[in-house]
Amino acid sequence: MSTVQPVYEWNTVPWKQAEKRVFKLQKRIYQASSRGDVKTVRRLQRLLIKSHSAKLLAVRRVTQDNQGKRTAGIDGVKSLPPKARLALVNRLSLQGKARPVRRIYIPKPGTQERRALGIPVMEDRAKQALVKLALEPAWEAKFEPNSYEFCPGRSAHDAISAIRKGIDKRSKFVLDADIEKCFDRIDHAALLKKLDCSPTVRRVIKGWLKSGVLEDI
Repeated sequence: MSTVQPVYEWNTVPWKQAEKRVFKLQKRIYQASSRGDVKTVRRLQRLLIKSHSAKLLAVRRVTQDNQGKRTAGIDGVKSLPPKARLALVNRLSLQGKARPVRRIYIPKPGTQERRALGIPVMEDRAKQALVKLALEPAWEAKFEPNSYEFCPGRSAHDAISAIRKGIDKRSKFVLDADIEKCFDRIDHAALLKKLDCSPTVRRVIKGWLKSGVLEDI
């Protein structure tokens, strides 16, 4: 029996309630991952991906919160009005084929080079945000405690503080490394194997990786 979702206007959505529901599920995913309970992790991730609250937060993230929210993909859509956001929430699922990304180039600070960025269409961005909500807590339970980049609630300041504590008693070498064109050359097959996710999530992520690129249009 399907659950009938209450009808909201975008500006009346109870965001605090939605955030609490998603956080509770993410906390349970984190705890299950910490104890190595893969079956429970997968079940809870499926539940979160189908959650109306998670879909609301995913759409809000890509249409309002993200810095590049007004950068269009190949469909030319730069923003969504409130009614269109709700419509996207209601149809959001991991079904359908990924569309190619629009490639744009931005200046690379301190050099003459330009950095390539791939911009998915708005709906694919929302799907990616939804999947991230489900995958992130499972991986946070596995990451090294001294891992800081791309980790929620952590920043460069935390990394600097950890380095200061590490060298406080005696001198040590600190290595600052950057893998050249890491994301351009990453092995897709190895990445998908490492993700160790459900077949559905694996399929949709593979679709994003193989979706193709259209140069700036």
